[in-house]
Amino acid sequence: MKVEVQKLLFRGIKYILAVYALLSLIYTSVRLYQRLDPPSLITTSRRSIVIEKQPVHQKPIQTKANDVIQSKMFSGIMGQPNISPYYFKATQVTRSKDITLSTIVTNDRFPVLSRLASHYKGPISATVYVNGNDNKDTILQELSKTYRENPDMKKYVDIHLILDAYDRQFNMWRNVARLYARTDYIMMLDIDFFPCTDFRQEILNDADLLNRLDSGRTALVIPAFEYTHLEDGMDYRHFPRTKADLIQQVQKGKLGMFHRAWQKGHGSTDYVKWYNATAHYRVVDYNYSYEPYVIFKRQGAPWCDERFIGYGANKAACLYELYVSGIGYDVLPNHFLIHQSHDYPESTPFV
Repeated sequence: MKVEVQKLLFRGIKYILAVYALLSLIYTSVRLYQRLDPPSLITTSRRSIVIEKQPVHQKPIQTKANDVIQSKMFSGIMGQPNISPYYFKATQVTRSKDITLSTIVTNDRFPVLSRLASHYKGPISATVYVNGNDNKDTILQELSKTYRENPDMKKYVDIHLILDAYDRQFNMWRNVARLYARTDYIMMLDIDFFPCTDFRQEILNDADLLNRLDSGRTALVIPAFEYTHLEDGMDYRHFPRTKADLIQQVQKGKLGMFHRAWQKGHGSTDYVKWYNATAHYRVVDYNYSYEPYVIFKRQGAPWCDERFIGYGANKAACLYELYVSGIGYDVLPNHFLIHQSHDYPESTPFV
């Protein structure tokens, strides 16, 4: 008899707990819905989570509901930044079968972003970071001025603004740019690199390369170069635009692999092989410090680990996770990037 009573009591407690959990869930959902900022539209699908704000050309307004959503999407970050997706939204209608340049920008690189928009003339998803302790009003005015003055910025560039006191959260910034990109494929590109060749049109017109990207098992590598003397790399207008011209400058010792002093960074591309290549080839000697510039399918690939902050290893860790997930790296034979020289805020050793 005592055992039966205990069983009934246990079942009653389980029933009460289940009802309490259900009521708590309903209450939380209602409260979040009530707090949702009316100008915001939040939609979810199998493809992505999209948060759009209307109007998009204004200072960010952070709501409690968006706080909760973004804290879940970017759970590995320091603190809770103010993230405003589509702070400026490109007017160009974006095709899904296109390649978005996914990049991160600080206020000293606004002119470089503007130049990239006019050169690439395709979709760009840019995370713009502004330190909340800086003179943010002045910086935002500068950003607005840059956006207004170049029609190509308005046409092609989505800007996602991050106001935060924590600097150099590069992988989180990369994730924001990727999350809010609006095409099937992205290229993770550092803002200081100049695309010297039109890889976008070649890929989009090559059924085999598109099939490789669509499979979710291939990333396409664009080799990166830099000038031996940094002053030679200050003016992008003098960069070579064909592989033949590039090789001539390599043979003269003017150009070489990006960060040649750190062989692990780009050595797996196998530049000696690339100079003679006429077809794409697979990276076979992968090093965990490898950090090429790659094009890959936006959906289904691993995200950058946001716990990596500061200079060093953050992008390499991100790309290594892509690799160990089963994504192979194929090097394109006729395309390349060149680093645009600039002064660094500090001297950072390669370790």
